[in-house]
Amino acid sequence: MTASTSAPDASESLQFVHLKPENDDDAAALVEFLSTNHYPFHMRSRPSADQIRENLADGDYGYNPEHYGTEAAEDTDHRGWWVFAGDVRLGIAILEDLTDAAPLFDLRLAEEHRGKGWGVPVLRALTSLVFETYPEVDRFEGQTREDNLAMRKVFLRAGFIKEAHYRRGWPVEGAEPVASVAYGILRQDWESGTVTTFEWEDLAV
Repeated sequence: MTASTSAPDASESLQFVHLKPENDDDAAALVEFLSTNHYPFHMRSRPSADQIRENLADGDYGYNPEHYGTEAAEDTDHRGWWVFAGDVRLGIAILEDLTDAAPLFDLRLAEEHRGKGWGVPVLRALTSLVFETYPEVDRFEGQTREDNLAMRKVFLRAGFIKEAHYRRGWPVEGAEPVASVAYGILRQDWESGTVTTFEWEDLAV
């Protein structure tokens, strides 16, 4: 794939291509992508190739979409996509807990594409993908560390709101835990283009 260092172009459409973990080429590409990039705000910031292969075997990155309707597909609540802008592969998006009505996501962009404005359009496009593909999903959620300010701003700009703040809820390798902050968006808000808020301290004692 060609590399791109330019900022997002509104005319350049984002595409999500199913990740096929059972395909040797896709599996190898995933191992290379995850093991050669650094993810400072993830619980495992520098996953090894062996760790990624173990996760592949456990089904953590989804399954081949050709298996839709099979027993293997029914038992899987992880599904993955490569994220492309034109012919440039920006990163990967993994959906988790798809057997519930409120899935979570893990979004990872390659280091060369971070800090260039891709976060908001990618998250908006991923949100549309989820609500359009899975009619049973009523809400879409994501979590990040409290000190990942860039991602927290991406959530807000993409129409998500903060719904939880779990103190010391995010393990950190070699350091004290930090807070985990959860954001969510409702289907009704995605459809209407609005943001439904709520009162944090709704109970007095």
